[in-house]
Amino acid sequence: MSRCLTRPRIGRVNSAPEVPAAGGDEVDRIVAAWRHERADLDVEPLEVLSRVSRLARHLDRARAAAFSEHGLESWEFDVLAALRRAGSPYELSPGQLVTQTLVTSGTMTNRVDRLTGRGFVERLPDPRDRRGVIVRLTPEGRRTVDDAFAGLLERERDLLSGLTDGERSELAGLLRRVVAPFDATA
Repeated sequence: MSRCLTRPRIGRVNSAPEVPAAGGDEVDRIVAAWRHERADLDVEPLEVLSRVSRLARHLDRARAAAFSEHGLESWEFDVLAALRRAGSPYELSPGQLVTQTLVTSGTMTNRVDRLTGRGFVERLPDPRDRRGVIVRLTPEGRRTVDDAFAGLLERERDLLSGLTDGERSELAGLLRRVVAPFDATA
């Protein structure tokens, strides 16, 4: 018969931090732990930005799933969506696509090549500049991006389903205020 003997702890006893009871989430637990361990710091930004970060991960997964259902990668959707948003005849210059998707011109050339190979876009001579080209969405590309966008909106609606219309509007306004200074300097 074996007995387990324990020695008393010497020094500080590390008790678990208090976590808000009702409606608590993982961020509440993280914040409570940091407050317990680093009471000298104001960890209040974590309450907002850790949730934004966690939501972004869920959104990335939802986006990837919506695009995958339509045989697309996220970058493919970004290029096709930029063309679709341009309105009929759904065309932009490669430079405009670079600006809208925030990638380098070399990356965009590669992306347009791959989307052309899939039949989603076509390159046409630029009627305003003999040396330039225009990238245009094909009918197949339009159907694909429209279907993927509808699937994306359904998944995004699910992510926000716990909020009322007014709460979604309020949250959008608050996030706009946070993001606006970054967009202004981009």
